[in-house]
Amino acid sequence: MLWGIDPLLDADLLYALRRMGHGDEIAIVDANFPAASTAAQTVTGQPIVMGGVSAARAVEAVLSVMPLDTFVPDPAMRMEVTGDPLAVPPVQQEVQAAVDRAVGRRQPLVGVERFAFYDRAAEAFAILVTGERRHYGCFIFKKGVLPEE
Repeated sequence: MLWGIDPLLDADLLYALRRMGHGDEIAIVDANFPAASTAAQTVTGQPIVMGGVSAARAVEAVLSVMPLDTFVPDPAMRMEVTGDPLAVPPVQQEVQAAVDRAVGRRQPLVGVERFAFYDRAAEAFAILVTGERRHYGCFIFKKGVLPEE
């Protein structure tokens, strides 16, 4: 165990997050997402599994140690609902609240069309698959830099 580290952040996830550089992306996806086949194309090559955990809780854990990129307008993204891209289902509302708490202000989750999301996730550094069973519990976050001391 480590002091001050969320217990959901296991060694594999911490290793991936530490290896990521400024501008690299992590996809945090639900249990329905084709994580294994998509992750085969990522830097890590396989999904990192956080089973039994909601999307919002996983995002909270990751953003407790990873800053979002402040050099781009949209460092936080969500998969759009097919046929209703403006819809924001409860799972996405919960993640929006977790993101806002982590950054200390409103940081909109920008919608990405479903198939464009799959393509972008395949280019991510890593894919973290959660136990989230609700549909559209899929997000991408761009890593930022730590502030100077």
